[in-house]
Amino acid sequence: MDNLIEYPFDPTYGYNLHSLLKVAAPAVPLDYEQFWHAKYANALTIHPMPRILDTGVTRGQHRVFEIQYTSTNDFKINGWLCLPTTGRVNRGFVVSHGYAGREGPDYHLPFSDSAILFPCCRGLSRSAQSPISTEPKWHVLHDIDKKDQYIIGGCVEDIWLAVSALIRLFPNLQQHIGFLGISFGGGVGAMAVAWDKRISKAHFNIPSFGNQPLRLELATTGSADSVQNFYKQNKQLTLNTLSYYDAAIAAKFITIPTHTAAALFDPMVAPPGQFSIYNAIRDDKSLFVLEAGHHDYPNKQKQDTALLKELDTFFNTL
Repeated sequence: MDNLIEYPFDPTYGYNLHSLLKVAAPAVPLDYEQFWHAKYANALTIHPMPRILDTGVTRGQHRVFEIQYTSTNDFKINGWLCLPTTGRVNRGFVVSHGYAGREGPDYHLPFSDSAILFPCCRGLSRSAQSPISTEPKWHVLHDIDKKDQYIIGGCVEDIWLAVSALIRLFPNLQQHIGFLGISFGGGVGAMAVAWDKRISKAHFNIPSFGNQPLRLELATTGSADSVQNFYKQNKQLTLNTLSYYDAAIAAKFITIPTHTAAALFDPMVAPPGQFSIYNAIRDDKSLFVLEAGHHDYPNKQKQDTALLKELDTFFNTL
């Protein structure tokens, strides 16, 4: 990859594909399963009370609605819901965003017969709320000193309640819901998918939060930099929380078909963390190797097109 001069470190971190495919996930904390089962059980008790508003906009084969639903802690999550212009809704998708947030739906997705929900996770974009910062470097630290209240856990719950909202609106979507998430959304999604059996297939694109011990060590231009700085002053506290919010550990508990796009070069989300998530998934998994993530490159459009084609095929049987 060219343009290494842009970064004060090597965004391959000295790994090649062979070595990346050997990166193992950290050990599972003793009460890890109980911790997440309790969170998920609590989320299922909440009525999402989805409300939709027709924007009057039609893009391609979808009508665009604004949506709001209730998540844990009575947090109001806002986003968009795209519905087919004609025909029956046969599939549902929850599509999560990167740490930059979301300004609108991803209109390029090929799922014309589907209800596609694009939530903004708590504290970000249309779900901004004081005192949570919308800046990734501060958002990622919000309540990191409180394992049970850490913001990333709340974002996982927002995904679960997005699934609840879809099922409330379209009961026929039971067992026909897929998930897609990129970067921040890919890591949060891995944590959500590990426990939510209502999701039948999932795609993670350059997913974050994988292998937290490595994430605390490897240089980055992303949100992990602020976590690393916090860690220097609060090592045990940080580790105690992050060991429960490791997407690579969560991946060990994923039991549905998954598709992962992981990058060989990435200055924001270190490739070893991305691949540790893919490696930890035990079976029924597919890998698409990207030349780079969070970085432009000549072959990017060609790879994006090929990836979208793979995803259309992967989710065809949802």
